[in-house]
Amino acid sequence: MRVIAGTARRTQLRTPDGLETRPTTDRTKETLFNVLSPYVADAQFLDLFSGSGAIGIEALSRGAKAAVFSETNKNALECIRSNVKATHLEEKARVMNSDAISVVRQMESEGKRFDIVFMDPPFNHLHEKEILLRLDQSNIIDEDTIIVVEASNETTFEYLEGTSLAVYKEKQYKTNKHVFIEKR
Repeated sequence: MRVIAGTARRTQLRTPDGLETRPTTDRTKETLFNVLSPYVADAQFLDLFSGSGAIGIEALSRGAKAAVFSETNKNALECIRSNVKATHLEEKARVMNSDAISVVRQMESEGKRFDIVFMDPPFNHLHEKEILLRLDQSNIIDEDTIIVVEASNETTFEYLEGTSLAVYKEKQYKTNKHVFIEKR
């Protein structure tokens, strides 16, 4: 796995051993950033369930102002720190050893606001539901924030009805999809 574009282009990234994380393929990452590219420059980027940190690092490499990485797996945290160092993006990165909900709460208490929120939780455990329902009431996003959830193709987002969040786009791949959500 590598950084596709930007200042850290072609830098090889480490990935955690084992099956606890699913690294996003270069092709899927490129498709994702084709959609996000107009919004990445100078963005505040939140990468929840970061794994190797590849998505947040790609955003930083492409000009995001800062990225916060949330991860609880010890091996994944090591990879994120190593990858941020290898790409020379340490000054723009904040790596947090904490679960996604705790990071959202921490960012709320610090008065942070994000332009892009990306999450790649374990598939089919509904972690994204808990986070999205929290974000619905949160001050870390606004009407200009893009939320992207990487999920299994079977995952539905019907529970968003009755909230201020709405799915506006889906990009489907063989085994997963990116769901783009905005605040109405």
